[in-house]
Amino acid sequence: MSNLRFSPLPVVLALSSFCSSCLFRKTPPSFTPPPPQTQPQMSAKQPVVSSPPPLIAGDPSATIPNAPVTIPELPAPPAPKPPVRGRPTPVQPKPTQAAPPPDQPPPPKLGQIFAPEEMRQYNRAIDDSLNRVKRALEILAHKSLNPDQQNEVNRIATFQKQAEQAREAQDMLTAVSLAQRADTLAQDLLGRVP
Repeated sequence: MSNLRFSPLPVVLALSSFCSSCLFRKTPPSFTPPPPQTQPQMSAKQPVVSSPPPLIAGDPSATIPNAPVTIPELPAPPAPKPPVRGRPTPVQPKPTQAAPPPDQPPPPKLGQIFAPEEMRQYNRAIDDSLNRVKRALEILAHKSLNPDQQNEVNRIATFQKQAEQAREAQDMLTAVSLAQRADTLAQDLLGRVP
């Protein structure tokens, strides 16, 4: 028996050359645009419009009223009458807002409710901060300040007033915050002013 050995390499190469994409590639059809459409031709003649109907002289819809050329002047309002001496002028009752009926209590105010100990702590914190602010503003009043520093003093005084107003309105958290802000700004400014 002969010993022939079969090698698959030539077969694979032959099949691969026949299966290349070049043999099976189709050329895409070329696009041919459609022919342009022609616009319909307009006739050169202008349409004939009939004349408007004649106006009839007696027809009220055919007349247009003439508007005045100038604006008419209106008379001045009359002057108020002087009060007569000898008689007191009657006092006009001022309009009052509708008050709640006396048998109904006023509606409750909405706000935060604090325990007595919390109120004491908040009031103490506000008092401490506002006292320090007051002392700082007294010291700063005797110093020569530039315009920026004077603006900052005004800002501190505004925070001080707002803290007092918030305390009166029983808004303790806002009052504490404003008083501490005024205190911080005052101490900072005192440290920077010679």
